[in-house]
Amino acid sequence: MRIRLRTFANLREISADRLEVDLPDGARMADAWDALEALHPAVQPHRPYVRGARNGSYADWEVPLADGDEVAFLPPVSGGASTVAMTDKPIDVSALENAVASPGHGAVVTFVGRARDTADDGRSVLELDYEAYPEMASGVLAEIASEAETRWSASVAVVHRTGVVPIGEAAVAIVTAAAHRAEAYEASRFVIEAIKERLPIWKRERFADGSEWKRPGA
Repeated sequence: MRIRLRTFANLREISADRLEVDLPDGARMADAWDALEALHPAVQPHRPYVRGARNGSYADWEVPLADGDEVAFLPPVSGGASTVAMTDKPIDVSALENAVASPGHGAVVTFVGRARDTADDGRSVLELDYEAYPEMASGVLAEIASEAETRWSASVAVVHRTGVVPIGEAAVAIVTAAAHRAEAYEASRFVIEAIKERLPIWKRERFADGSEWKRPGA
């Protein structure tokens, strides 16, 4: 059977963006990784940190594959008109606040993650560049927002930007609204932590002398 493979961020740079491989019937996600590794041995050290996705959903390494499947290998993830969206345009935070606030909400919490001009090691950052797996990211972001709404009886709006984000502009904006402040705060914290853990998006910091992919939350 023939399987389509995709990689992102630093994995893409040391292997290939897209390729197709032939695997025997009964092959699993792990076999697809082995095929990628055989073609691009440089990916081998990254195996313990990579998550796999089959046809747009996270999949364990033992999940069986079928002819025509698309398998994506995702390095650790770092995040318009819709209240839950991925966008390559500037984020309108006020519009998100207006979308979720209502007379029954006594608390509205807004979190904005902005591109900053200094890296943790002190180097000057010129800009950030976010790369996402678009076919999967929107669904994962919607799942995260839905979980927060259910757990804390809150309304949630969240938008994550992709592509180049200039210094000082928002890379992610989260607005949570609930009857009380505790629920709004907890929902907001849950969303940003879940984004760092689960959203298939990666951040590159660009410096005057090069660039570097960052791990989640960095």
